[in-house]
Amino acid sequence: MPQLPQRIWSDEDWERIQRGYSSRDMDEKWNVFTEGEVAFLHRSWTGRGIFAATFAPVDHGGWQITRAMVERDPKRYRSTDDDYDCLMLELVISAIVLGEPATDLRARLVELTHQRSRSADASAALVQHSALGLRSDS
Repeated sequence: MPQLPQRIWSDEDWERIQRGYSSRDMDEKWNVFTEGEVAFLHRSWTGRGIFAATFAPVDHGGWQITRAMVERDPKRYRSTDDDYDCLMLELVISAIVLGEPATDLRARLVELTHQRSRSADASAALVQHSALGLRSDS
């Protein structure tokens, strides 16, 4: 991916990311697991891998994504928008894995979707649910 999230995740966040996230019902769209320092984000229904993000420790504490890959086969993942993919990678980790409200990221998702698609009249809730899904309380 040419664009990466700039967020620095805390050591505690990285511990939670390493535990991953497994969807529990049909409204959840993402499964996340790690191997070493790589987080893999897969669609829950199909099992298809969409993102692989390599994390590395930051000098003064925390973790940052230093490299990431995104699926580009249009039969497996329809996005070809670097801004959208960068946002989705951060949003899935923040909102789904960590359970954060991620209000600003969610608003950017809706804005990007409205700007770049014929879904300009879709509600914010519909946009978020179709791309992100829900998160069960753990």
